[in-house]
Amino acid sequence: MAGVTFEKVGKRFGPVAVIHDFDLEIRDREFMVLVGPSGCGKSTALRMIAGLEDLSEGRIRIGDRVVNDLAPKERDIAMVFQSYALYPHMTVRENLEFGLKIRKMPREERARLVAESASILGIDELLDRKPKQLSGGQRQRVAVGRAIVRKPAVFLFDEPLSNLDAKLRVQMRAEITRLQKRLETTCVYVTHDQVEAMTMGDRIAIMNAGRLQQVGTPLEVYDTPANLFVANFIGTPPMNFFRAEVTSEGAGLKSGTFEIVLPPRLAAAARPHAGKTLTAGIRPENVRAVREEARGAIAEIAAVVEIVEPLGHEAIVYARAGRDPFITAVDPHRMPRQGDQIPLHLELERIHLFDPDTERRLEV
Repeated sequence: MAGVTFEKVGKRFGPVAVIHDFDLEIRDREFMVLVGPSGCGKSTALRMIAGLEDLSEGRIRIGDRVVNDLAPKERDIAMVFQSYALYPHMTVRENLEFGLKIRKMPREERARLVAESASILGIDELLDRKPKQLSGGQRQRVAVGRAIVRKPAVFLFDEPLSNLDAKLRVQMRAEITRLQKRLETTCVYVTHDQVEAMTMGDRIAIMNAGRLQQVGTPLEVYDTPANLFVANFIGTPPMNFFRAEVTSEGAGLKSGTFEIVLPPRLAAAARPHAGKTLTAGIRPENVRAVREEARGAIAEIAAVVEIVEPLGHEAIVYARAGRDPFITAVDPHRMPRQGDQIPLHLELERIHLFDPDTERRLEV
């Protein structure tokens, strides 16, 4: 087993830089998820671990070895791609053992490893089928099996679930998570889906425009986002934001149509910015349509309902307080109607404050 370390890694395609000064330590046996929007550089970072892309600067270590100049086959990694990349003319068994054949592994050992991997993934009965005879989920299991049969030091997954339907994605992400815990192998997983990142990763590394924004456990980045991008990207529905001026004494915020008094710890963070405009954020679950459900100190603001989305177990309400939009979730049996005027109760201790210039979250 081995960890993976990026040390000041950069990547350019001609004059265009796609990875900037990238530092990240992935621990031995950790499930690390690289997440970010399309074009942020996460797949490029993964391909650099695999040796499919050269580094423009910096170093990558797998375990104690610097692998910059090592060929992919020498890095002791296995990769599962977005496309299943199965050989259509081969059976499942032949697909699983192909890499072992290339390494000239004895037939008996190949058979043992294939049988073991098939048992782990529950595809024992599929070994004599061709890929065209398999469902999408079964093909995905074979692609994963082809990786684990090699017993690599590091697994690399490049958006492996994006071709599956929603229900199967939920099932497969649970299976991949269980598999990684069972095998205890370092895993680097790339996705643009923040729900996958939050549910699968021991830690997640959030990227944007080729730069690392924050690394932490799912709850760390959810509860204490480092900046405005992370706060907006992580969470479904996304965080509510509004711009507000810090009052002259620094104890409150004034928006266009409402004013709130900040609790002491937030007031201390806002006070140096008295008279300036900050960006404030609060998650939908901390905006309550029913006062009794709010926790701690609250501020009540008047809002008008614009859209209601019933989801069965809850209803998502999109409302507006003056110029500021707010999203909250309500009991579907008590959901308001479009055009209704409702009070929203903001849980003040759960407000986040961001510097509008640096977009960094103010430390409290």
